[in-house]
Amino acid sequence: MKINKKPWPLKTIYGIRNRIDTNPDFQRPAVWSRSQKQLLIDSILRDYDVPKLYWRKTGSKPDTYDVVDGQQRLRAIWEFFDGSYRLPKNADSIDGFEIASCKYDELPDDLRIGLDIYPLDIIILEETDEDEVREMFLRLQNGTTLKAQEKRNAFPGKMRDFVRNLSEHSFFSKVGFSNARYTHDLVVAQMACLELAGGPTNAKNNDLNKMYENNKEFDDKSSEARAINRVLNFLNEVFPEKTPELERFNVISLYCVVAELMKQYVIDEIKPHFQNWVINFEQERYSQEAKSEDEADPEWVAYKEKISHSTDASDSIRWRMEFMLRNLLEKYPNLSLKDNQREFAHVQKLVIFRRDKGICKLGIKCDGIKLTWDDWHCDHNIPWSKGGKTTVENGQVSCAACNLSKNNIII
Repeated sequence: MKINKKPWPLKTIYGIRNRIDTNPDFQRPAVWSRSQKQLLIDSILRDYDVPKLYWRKTGSKPDTYDVVDGQQRLRAIWEFFDGSYRLPKNADSIDGFEIASCKYDELPDDLRIGLDIYPLDIIILEETDEDEVREMFLRLQNGTTLKAQEKRNAFPGKMRDFVRNLSEHSFFSKVGFSNARYTHDLVVAQMACLELAGGPTNAKNNDLNKMYENNKEFDDKSSEARAINRVLNFLNEVFPEKTPELERFNVISLYCVVAELMKQYVIDEIKPHFQNWVINFEQERYSQEAKSEDEADPEWVAYKEKISHSTDASDSIRWRMEFMLRNLLEKYPNLSLKDNQREFAHVQKLVIFRRDKGICKLGIKCDGIKLTWDDWHCDHNIPWSKGGKTTVENGQVSCAACNLSKNNIII
């Protein structure tokens, strides 16, 4: 890594703002209040020192940059130059010049010129890789008010990339909470933590940090990654529009509910009813919370406690999942169980292979090719996830390409 220090006038920096990315993917969004921005401008006008900014050079001819540290300060300066806000009404004068309530173009000439030429110390990082930049970002932010998920967003590794990408899943456009300060990323990270553990587990910040650290080489094609995608795809399908009842705490609970249903039940049977069940469940919660503790159902009182305190603890997540599952199955008691045996036994495979003469019966990606015993898939004609039994009658020969393309549909 090469490091160069350059003092740049504010007006020069403002002039090349279209070549400076203040929001590379490891950065948090803009969070400064107006009063914080006003204080920075007031400090510069009084010629106070402003801490160094760190930029990573990303291109040449013309030079382009990512902001590693200092994006809140840059935004505040640019917005003031743009006339987006005024200085405070009670701002003290400077050397006899009044600045109270001034916008940039209303400042006295001497102060405005002084602001234009005020030099910011810019540290330019060159010949750096992504891991070095993320490490420097985390070190520079140490001791600041970055939230835990904002810090994890700067962690190196494939788990971070997986979470970041999946936080843009269409389902998150349907939830009742925004992605302010990477809340969607936090929910995906907790889903990954639950899936890697095989069910309810502690999903607190320390647990998520360890997960990121221990899964730097996470495979986004792994069985766990595919399972998370399956649950999110299901939720996206059953919630066709924005649903304000989907809050952070119950999205995690719903993830566990759907994951458990997928393991044991023919989940397609509940699809047409799932959204209504969630909305009715939440309406019942609101109704119970309106009652006094003596009048309310004790289990709903306990549920309120579980969503109010230690919501990311293992026992809280498990209790909520089991309570919601019981509620669902009480409403829909005829939901079919899957066949407990998913994998075909050796003798079943042998009968199916001989019956089908080793020829692929799916014909999605091939024209019915002849396969060898060591190179074929035994496919459920009616998918196991849709209640198909693991029987010779429901089995068929398939090539790998066709089986992987079938995607749980009945052909």
